[in-house]
Amino acid sequence: MQRRQFTSHLIALPALGLGAASSTQALSESDAASGVRAALERGANAAVLSLGRSDGFLGNPKVRIELPGFLQDAAKLLKFTGQGRRVDELVTAMNRAAEAAVPEARTLLVRAVKDMSVEDALKIVRGGDTSVTDFFSTKTREPIGQKFLPIVSRATEKVSLAKKYDAVAGKAAGVGLLNKEDADLKSYVTGKALDGLYFMIGEEEKKIRRDPVGTGSAILRKVFGG
Repeated sequence: MQRRQFTSHLIALPALGLGAASSTQALSESDAASGVRAALERGANAAVLSLGRSDGFLGNPKVRIELPGFLQDAAKLLKFTGQGRRVDELVTAMNRAAEAAVPEARTLLVRAVKDMSVEDALKIVRGGDTSVTDFFSTKTREPIGQKFLPIVSRATEKVSLAKKYDAVAGKAAGVGLLNKEDADLKSYVTGKALDGLYFMIGEEEKKIRRDPVGTGSAILRKVFGG
């Protein structure tokens, strides 16, 4: 099948800070799709490697999982009563659970990239800062969440405050002090783990856009380079 050439689409690239191919170096849609796939696979692998290790979440303030909403205030009260160690143990367990779960995402993320259509790729090229997050979230959030949930559950159920979290959070959600989706510890941590994963993929994408030459990839340089 003959590859269609970018004509009007070329104007969209520099507007997104992706760099521009000159009119004499028009990118085909196939080239653009290949470049986006390469960028996403690189970003996904880097994000999984960064988060799926000890302190990947706990030691990164951008994605560290804290207690939700008013439970942070309740935790402060517990610390005043000498139970700070138990609160810290729970927060640590939440983040360790996310770190343990993240490697399970790699296969599904890479599969989503490989199955990406040209139309998906062009939406990302033309999209804004959240285009990568939106793509991965739409394609993978539910199945990755299903893989994360039992791992998170096993990691958190060992902590003494975990059951109390569910009991207190359930009552808080019932009176509107907490979102219902945050009232179950394993679901809350799973959601935050997914948020952190997609955030870090987006951060990796920004690096590629800022310095495509530095990636050492010819197709990334061609699609995203100036």
